[in-house]
Amino acid sequence: MDHPSAPTPSQPDSYQLPSVVELLRTAVTTMGGQERAGQLRMAAAIDHAMVTGQHLAVQAGTGTGKSLAYLVPALRHAVESGKTVVVSTATIALQRQLCHRDLPLLVDALAEDLGRRPTFALLKGRNNYLCWNALHSAADPDTDDGGTHTLIPSQAGQQAQRVHEWAQDTETGDRDDLKPGVSDLVWRTVSVDTQSCIGASACPFGDECFAEQARQQAYRADIIVTNHAMLAIDAASPIDLLPDHDVVIVDEAHELESRVTNVISGTLSTAGLDILGKRLIHFLSDSDVDNFLESVERFSAALDSSPIGRWDTLDDTQVSALTLLRSTATTLLTTLGPVKDADIVNDPKNATAKKQAIGGLNQIVDVCDVVLAESPTHVVWMSVPERRGREIHVAPLSVAAVLRDHLFAESTVILTSATLQAGGSFRTMARQWGLPEEERETSPLTDMATSRDPNRAAHPREEEPNSGRRCYGGAHSPVAWSSLDVGSPFSHRTAGILYIARDLPRPLQGSTQPKVLERMEELVSAAGGRTLVLCSSRRAADDVAAYLDEHVPYPVLCQGQDTMSSLIADFAEQEESVLVGTLGLWQGVDVPGPSCSLVIIDRIPFPRPDDPLMSARLDFVNQHGGNGFMSVSAAHAALLLAQGTGRLLRSTTDRGVIAVMDSRLVTARYGSFLRQSLPPYWETTNTEVVLQSLRRITTQAD
Repeated sequence: MDHPSAPTPSQPDSYQLPSVVELLRTAVTTMGGQERAGQLRMAAAIDHAMVTGQHLAVQAGTGTGKSLAYLVPALRHAVESGKTVVVSTATIALQRQLCHRDLPLLVDALAEDLGRRPTFALLKGRNNYLCWNALHSAADPDTDDGGTHTLIPSQAGQQAQRVHEWAQDTETGDRDDLKPGVSDLVWRTVSVDTQSCIGASACPFGDECFAEQARQQAYRADIIVTNHAMLAIDAASPIDLLPDHDVVIVDEAHELESRVTNVISGTLSTAGLDILGKRLIHFLSDSDVDNFLESVERFSAALDSSPIGRWDTLDDTQVSALTLLRSTATTLLTTLGPVKDADIVNDPKNATAKKQAIGGLNQIVDVCDVVLAESPTHVVWMSVPERRGREIHVAPLSVAAVLRDHLFAESTVILTSATLQAGGSFRTMARQWGLPEEERETSPLTDMATSRDPNRAAHPREEEPNSGRRCYGGAHSPVAWSSLDVGSPFSHRTAGILYIARDLPRPLQGSTQPKVLERMEELVSAAGGRTLVLCSSRRAADDVAAYLDEHVPYPVLCQGQDTMSSLIADFAEQEESVLVGTLGLWQGVDVPGPSCSLVIIDRIPFPRPDDPLMSARLDFVNQHGGNGFMSVSAAHAALLLAQGTGRLLRSTTDRGVIAVMDSRLVTARYGSFLRQSLPPYWETTNTEVVLQSLRRITTQAD
């Protein structure tokens, strides 16, 4: 990665940068690629959005080359304006692709035309980086034995030791660079979040801090690559975690709502409260700790007698337990007092532990406040995950207001993904993001090679306060937006078949019917293996894998047998293998070539009826006169189906079949809405036609 220097315009006033389209063509030629019409349209539209300040949603199908289509305008804008551009992704894989492949190649290709070498950096939340202060503690204040084994399962001791060994060699301190990874509980013993950090100026390891080094590098970069969680924390926090920027590009934007929801949700677990009690021993009197443990015991007892799932109302036992727990936490916060500068100087590690304890008590207060308020804007539910005891969760019903007021109101935002339209419309995504359903038409982009008017201000919002844009939500909340679907270079209708097993029985909840398994066996045999099976639940995946393992002569790989990356690599290398998995495989699997000639989907991926958050959102829409099923359940299924079917064609030479084992895709009234969300494959319900097509594809592959 480049060592960044401050992003400032470096060209003389008379110098005019090449247009975005010219730069893109130079990059594609230099990098040995081919010009793609959709990529050019996307780049020009993004450039136009950056000039006008109007938000833009772009659906770019597989093969478009959307990374280059937004990175080239981003680099040009950063060089021309001297302002940082933030690129946010949902997955580690895309972050790595951007920072280790796309950006280095682009900088090399465009440095001469841009007049200097643009710089870039990767930035994540503080708790993603190793903390030297935590690692170098002679004794962990959470335990009495000078180690970490009291807080973590004894079998994880080797993980903790491996972290210490890795720390001596790592240059980044980034958790994602630790292979294989370690559990969250182990990682928490060697990292701190923003709330628990004592600050680089006071920390004895401040000069070596990995998080601070990443932050300083990012603050000097033209392009910052980060993740949706960091973007959400920056939007919701009163503290600016990201440097000044005027453009945000959100890739994998279909994941934005769920990632932001996760960040601003809260959890209280019996296991977590037990750990907090052990921390408090070091800072409070025995009587104070006893009072806390008594309130935790009351809270645990209330959870034991409470139903799993949504809490739409509270009973007297729950109210009493939550009130006591909140009151005790508030009292202890007063007793503890803030962490003082002298505390940090005298004992930095102890000060960090105290800040963690304070953070834990504040979390109790925050979660209890939401639960006790029984607010219609939040969802409350209880779960019982393995090895963690009972947990109570709170989550916002919608994050639209947060995104509208703290993301779209402060920056020009470009949102892109291969799947943004549900039922052929961007409206579902617009609602999730807090944008109005009504959009302004995209301005014509007839001359793709024409450069921006050099006499026009780079930031018309500063020169022309209204810029002819419609504003929603007040003068300080400009959320005018436009959309664009640039399609895909793939010929879906001639390269892929969408087969819907209309003759199969309607799916049953919780089981995979024998006729479905038998049809899967026929399809896999015709394809000679070479199949990705996407299931809607873990139980279904296990059932399908077990059946196919007994009935087909091909290696059957199942999610859970190994890491996801290893399974995908094995699937790609063993051409005749079958890979079976759940939602983790519906996106991110990129296996071009004959190894993935058939994608089987067991059923339409509607949200589970007992999913607390999705069911609450559905109820909310129904209560306000809308159609909750179509707005929530069907829209969710449509986007996921689009992601799943997108696993088939990954190159222009790929051929294959999408097989959906759910007859409702053609028999139900909502079937056409779901099919409109998919690429334009040739559709059929004729089983024999599909089997013959698969045999021909298999023969060609052999």
